[in-house]
Amino acid sequence: MASKAPAVSEARRIARTAELELVAPECEKGIGVVVSKPDAAELIEGVRITPVTLWPDDRGYFLEVQRFGRGLAANFPSATTQVSAAVNYPGTIKAFHYHLHQTDCWTPVAGLLQVALVDLRAGSATFGARNTLYTGALRPWQILIPPGVAHGCRALDLTHVLYITSSVYAPDDEGRIPHDDPSIGYDWTAGPPIK
Repeated sequence: MASKAPAVSEARRIARTAELELVAPECEKGIGVVVSKPDAAELIEGVRITPVTLWPDDRGYFLEVQRFGRGLAANFPSATTQVSAAVNYPGTIKAFHYHLHQTDCWTPVAGLLQVALVDLRAGSATFGARNTLYTGALRPWQILIPPGVAHGCRALDLTHVLYITSSVYAPDDEGRIPHDDPSIGYDWTAGPPIK
């Protein structure tokens, strides 16, 4: 994605490659748009969501996470794709991370996870937008997170997340922003608006 944004002061620039410029947005405190359906119009550009079918019975449930060559991670290169798992204890916040090259594909498979996304890509149609998703066993979604979209999560109970990345872990590709960064202004204590 080529940057279409005007020049950015160095103080606001987070990272830059030949294809991508990441900039700290100025957001009001809040959680942004709560995404309640996979095809929501307010979804950050390039983020994709697909429901995952859950097959419950009297023994538990079965959840097919990924078939290589199909689904959201279909174009991930087999030579560098990594599949990982994370367990998050209740109340844990892991945020914010971003990548310059890597694409993530998350599937929370147990518990309930509050996922926060922020578009850092200068020139993106959704630059500065924030999305909040509530996903897990009660709403089994798979979430594709492109490079330049900062992401984080809060475990609302004990959660298990399977995630697939388009490349093996590379420290130079991963950046971090504090979970309470004032420019992002994400309020981890706020819930969705009551209607």
